[in-house]
Amino acid sequence: MKTLDANIEKQPRTLLPENFTITTWDALQPYFEELQQRPVDNVAALEQWLKDVSELEAVISEDACWRQIRMTCDTTDKVLEEAFTYFCMEIEPKLRPYSDALNKKLLASEWLRDLDQELYNTYLRSVRNQVKLFREENVPLQAELSVMSQQYGAIAGKMTISVNGQEYTLQQAAKFLESSDRALREEVFGKNAARRLEDKTTLDNLYTKLVEKRDQVAKNAGFANYRDYKFEELKRFDYTKEDCFQFHAAIKEHIIPLVKTLQEKQRQKLGLEVLKPWDTEAEPAGVKPLEPFHTGEELVNKAIETFDKLGPFFGNCLRVMQQMGRLDLDSRKGKAPGGYNCPLAETGVPFIFMNAAGQMKDLTTMVHEGGHAVHSFLSHHLPLSAFKEYPMEIAEVASMSMELFTMDHWDIYFKDAEELRRAKLQQLERSISIFPWIATIDKFQHWVYEHPQHTVEERTTNWVNILNDFSTSVVDWTGWENYRAISWQRQLHLFEVPFYYIEYGIAQLGAIAMWKQYKENKQQALDNYVKALSLGSTRTLPELYAAAGIRFDFSPAYVKELATFVQQEIDKIS
Repeated sequence: MKTLDANIEKQPRTLLPENFTITTWDALQPYFEELQQRPVDNVAALEQWLKDVSELEAVISEDACWRQIRMTCDTTDKVLEEAFTYFCMEIEPKLRPYSDALNKKLLASEWLRDLDQELYNTYLRSVRNQVKLFREENVPLQAELSVMSQQYGAIAGKMTISVNGQEYTLQQAAKFLESSDRALREEVFGKNAARRLEDKTTLDNLYTKLVEKRDQVAKNAGFANYRDYKFEELKRFDYTKEDCFQFHAAIKEHIIPLVKTLQEKQRQKLGLEVLKPWDTEAEPAGVKPLEPFHTGEELVNKAIETFDKLGPFFGNCLRVMQQMGRLDLDSRKGKAPGGYNCPLAETGVPFIFMNAAGQMKDLTTMVHEGGHAVHSFLSHHLPLSAFKEYPMEIAEVASMSMELFTMDHWDIYFKDAEELRRAKLQQLERSISIFPWIATIDKFQHWVYEHPQHTVEERTTNWVNILNDFSTSVVDWTGWENYRAISWQRQLHLFEVPFYYIEYGIAQLGAIAMWKQYKENKQQALDNYVKALSLGSTRTLPELYAAAGIRFDFSPAYVKELATFVQQEIDKIS
């Protein structure tokens, strides 16, 4: 692997003063006006204009990201919530028409043909798409949607339960579901379900409003439904909704039987006649749940050591983030659920947010988000911010591949050979068992937005039907049907980032292909990984996958091929 440096130097500004910070729209507007009015009379002037547009976009993007990061780290702080809301309602709506005007100015330039077409092709395709989708009447609706979608985090962040007299967030309490004490597991599962059911109506109402407004955005832009609109907004140029339906069918045909086998193994391992939903992650009597770390600090230090083993650059990415305070890892009350890596467009060093509680899945989340962070570092050298806005279908390859690459070095977390074997086995089983949930969430979203006028009852019925489509008969939900009927409410993507979920399935296939390549030639796989991620969004998805040495393919035959490979690897260590 070529020598890489994770220490990013912030580029000097050429448009905005170095000490400029975003306070009001009035302070920002003159810079948009100057860019809109500036003469561009040769290709060099066009390239400088593009860099200045990029600088403005990066400063605005980073400011907005920090507002969201701070709010998700503490959903109880009204000042942080108000700062985020102010940006969504008072700044973003005013800049959208200017961004559209700048896009149109770019596309009208006679010097466009003199730009490096290989470098600019995907960017210009995206700009044309933005112009096509923009509607003035959608600006206030999109502002409202930005604020409304964040209400989910505030609602979920307040959810806690009491176990043995101590209060836990739902993320923290999940560790009890790995216990060998079945009575405790059932108790915690029941409390978790009851707590979520308390907010059932609140979340139902929120989702109904989100669907209604999203549908209006699509209709305003001339689309039959929000699904068709969102596919274009997400720049899904390289696949169609029909490809997604084919993926759903492939999961049902080739993955569900493997998941059924894994669940039967779990039932037998626990010595149970019937596997209940609180048994799926449990260990048998006498076997302690895996504890790869105890604190967020320990987690990141071990992650750095693990990444160092792959290559010094990878470890240094996390080291720089640690030094700059760009990590918030431990779960706590008032913190939004989930985990993410947030790229920060101007400074280039991203932020990792998660809800760690000492579990095996937290280790997976850490190396997953660490893979995203590496992607942020590798693409930061690109000259325009837009070049770094890579598609999620390649972004998730970056993260999911890292989950599998790092397994070679998990002895840093597990000194005991048997625990290490169990950890690897859990990871490989998860790489298969995650597919049905991805297909369920994706198919559900297609139904929701194809039928935007649906009632809550219709939504519930169709959720259960779709969930049944991608479930086995092994886990017995008798007595818990009401909770199962709202289990979609656990998925924050449905509320905050609609239609962002099939990417995990596409990318999981890509990650498995990367890991297969890694097992055949580690250095070549890592070199290809770096090469592909360094391209940002300057190539199409098939080209980015090809640069990584893999295929952009989620056909039934490819799903079967890769699933069979993982199953063979599972059999080797079972």
